[in-house]
Amino acid sequence: MWFFRRDPHVKPEGPLAFRVRVRTRSGEVVEIRLSKSMEISPTETGYFVRKEIVAPRSLDRAVLLIWFDRRYRPVRKEVQGGELVPIREWA
Repeated sequence: MWFFRRDPHVKPEGPLAFRVRVRTRSGEVVEIRLSKSMEISPTETGYFVRKEIVAPRSLDRAVLLIWFDRRYRPVRKEVQGGELVPIREWA
């Protein structure tokens, strides 16, 4: 059933936040918590977040961009300087 489908990269954390993991160019994985009230901004068609990431060990930089619909379902995701880590690979 398509309406029970979950996003493979964006994991809900209760009703107010999401978790995302990004792998930088050096291979370091950084976990990001996105708060609906602090980081995610409203747009005309839904919501948007742009998060700059600096990996703590390698100091690699990446930029995470996620567009959500009005029900906070991700409709487009992009990482500049890295890649999203699928939830199935989280340990």
